[in-house]
Amino acid sequence: MEGFLQALKSYQSFNPSGWVGIYRLLPMWVGVVVALVGLVLLLAGGGKLFRAVAGPVGAVLGLVWTGAVTQRLNLGAELDPRMPTLVAAALMALGFLFPPAVTFVGVGVPLGLLAGQIAGPSDFLLGFGPGFIVGGLVGAVLHRQVSGIVASLVGAWLLVIGALAALHQFGGVVEAVASRPWGVIIAALLFALAGSVYQLAVRPSAEESDQQKAEKQRLKQRLAEQQALEKRWGVK
Repeated sequence: MEGFLQALKSYQSFNPSGWVGIYRLLPMWVGVVVALVGLVLLLAGGGKLFRAVAGPVGAVLGLVWTGAVTQRLNLGAELDPRMPTLVAAALMALGFLFPPAVTFVGVGVPLGLLAGQIAGPSDFLLGFGPGFIVGGLVGAVLHRQVSGIVASLVGAWLLVIGALAALHQFGGVVEAVASRPWGVIIAALLFALAGSVYQLAVRPSAEESDQQKAEKQRLKQRLAEQQALEKRWGVK
C-alpha cells in the first residue's frame, strides 16, 4: 500500500512515465475492475454518476491548486503544511454533496490564475478575484458539458491503466506499450474525446432522459385508460 501511495505522488508533478507505470502495482483482478469502472465513466459518467467522480476530482484540485494560489498571494511561507490536505478533504466532501461546486472551482481557479498573471504581481488579487468568479460561474452554468468532459478524461485514463494492469501477464506486449508513455497518454486522450462526443452529442441529458421516461409513462397510462374504456363498452 505504501508503494502505491508513493506512486500516486508522481501525479503531483510532470512525470508521464510515473503516471503510466502505476499499473505495475495493480493486481490483474483490480485492473479488470478499474477498466470496467473507467468504461462506465467514459460512457455515462457525466450524468448522475458524476457525483462519484466529483469527490476525487475535488480532492485533486485541492492538492494541486492550494499551493499555487497561496504562492501567488505571497502566503506560501505562512501556509500550514496541512492546508492542501484540509482543502482537498473539504472539496472532496463538497464534490460528493454538490458536484457543480467542483466545476466552479475547477474552471474558476485556472482562469483566476491566468487573469492574475495578466494583471501582474502587484495587482494579482485584483485580477484573480474577478477571473475566479467569472470562470467559476461559466463552469457552473456549463456543468453538464464540463462534467461530461471531466468524466470522460477520468474514465479514459482508468480504462487504459486498468487494461494495462489486467494484461500485465502478457509482459512483453504491455511493457512495450508502457515504455512509450506518450503513446498511452495519446490513446487515453482519443478515448476521452470519443467519450466526450458520445456523452454530449449522443447520450441524452438527465433532463431529456426524465422527459422521455415521463412521456413513456403518459403513453402507458393513456393506453391503459383506452383499454379500460373499450372493456367497459364491450369494444373488441
